[in-house]
Amino acid sequence: MSETVYIVNSVRTPVGKAGGVFKKIRPDDLLSFVLSSLLEDSPSIDPSTIDDVIIGCAMPEAEQGLNVARISALLANYPHSVPGVTVNRFCASGLQSIAYAADRIRLGEADVMVAGGVESMSMIPMMGHHPAFNIKVFKTDNVGLAYGMGATAELVANKYHIDRDSQDRFAFESHLKAINAVEQNYFKDEIKPYNVITKSYNLELQKATHQSNIVSMDEGIRFNTSIEQLEKLKPVFNHQGSVTAGNSSQMSDGASAILLCSEKALKRFDLTPMARFVGYAVSGVDPKIMGIGPVLAIPKILTQCGLKQHDIGHIELNEAFAAQSLAIIRELKLDPAIVNPLGGAIALGHPLGATGSIRTTTLLHHLQRTNTRYGMVTMCIGSGMGAAGIFEKL
Repeated sequence: MSETVYIVNSVRTPVGKAGGVFKKIRPDDLLSFVLSSLLEDSPSIDPSTIDDVIIGCAMPEAEQGLNVARISALLANYPHSVPGVTVNRFCASGLQSIAYAADRIRLGEADVMVAGGVESMSMIPMMGHHPAFNIKVFKTDNVGLAYGMGATAELVANKYHIDRDSQDRFAFESHLKAINAVEQNYFKDEIKPYNVITKSYNLELQKATHQSNIVSMDEGIRFNTSIEQLEKLKPVFNHQGSVTAGNSSQMSDGASAILLCSEKALKRFDLTPMARFVGYAVSGVDPKIMGIGPVLAIPKILTQCGLKQHDIGHIELNEAFAAQSLAIIRELKLDPAIVNPLGGAIALGHPLGATGSIRTTTLLHHLQRTNTRYGMVTMCIGSGMGAAGIFEKL
């Protein structure tokens, strides 16, 4: 019999636009910040009892290389005895880290685990600094692996008959929902404001100056956007296509951290859990239509957990592109009212390896606020996969 996995706390940074507020902030600094914040929120936890820190990162190189999980844990002043490991399942890396951490507890191998994700798309470009495809990828059977994400979105739009107007309206609604969430202060409990300090030198005064900017809100939300503005944007991946910068997710920077515990740890440290980790599943699809991955992953996780689709009251469906999000909603007949009620990646950003844990953080806090029992985080994954995780509010 497996152990029950409890989630005690979940925090995140605001999400910055690539080249925006966090453009000069190292990803290991963003991650160490949320790792520190996580423990500050749970002062009764003895940090030396943390069995491992598992962090997702889609492009684990350069400033977010060298096992960013371990480095960031040390930068966050975790005890030297606390190990760390970085995992990569592309866009689902943050969600995968939670699943791996939960597995350790379910097996009885750990009592206290930290999971999360980090990505700086300001410092690390899409596919990294030196992508090097195997030449076999370009053969007919494998050529889908070489397709850019935008190209796959165009293929999904064509295959599932998702027109341009539907995509633009979906994108517009993502921003409207995100604007409403900000106005209602829905993100305040999950976001830890980050102090961006800018250093400069004043030649006239001949002294260094420091400017402080407290970032407390996701940067990508377009408060003044409109359908008319979205309609004016040109396709960016195929000149005759329908996928634009406006109906695609934003390249972003951000980090998130989640504290998971066994029942034994709950009692030992007198902790109150937010939720129970229920289950996680991944599936593979043709890389050429990678965006459709959740169509297989969602039924798989529901069957695995003994639940029905109508049992889920809140779905965080990562909006890599409006085209693939709409295809999933239509194929599975998902209730649009429960999908991304606070907006999605088109408005809030998509910092690749961090998105899974960021979307989980948003889900967990919203389940608490609305007293909704079951929630799901699901996303498509580069190279043709889909992932889905289910959580139960306690």
